[in-house]
Amino acid sequence: MLNVEVQGTKIVLTEISDQWGEECHTFIGRPAMLHWANERFAKDKFDGTEEEWQAIMEAFKEV
Repeated sequence: MLNVEVQGTKIVLTEISDQWGEECHTFIGRPAMLHWANERFAKDKFDGTEEEWQAIMEAFKEV
């Protein structure tokens, strides 16, 4: 699960998993967050469908 909060000029993204627990990432702006998302959900390594990948990327772009 991902939780994204905009706090002024910062974007705080929290990844929560039952395997790894909670990991927090702080970004200075949208471009940094989108860069992270493109690396974290690399298209060539993504296990889901093309539509699922597109939906994830669109959700990040809406932040």
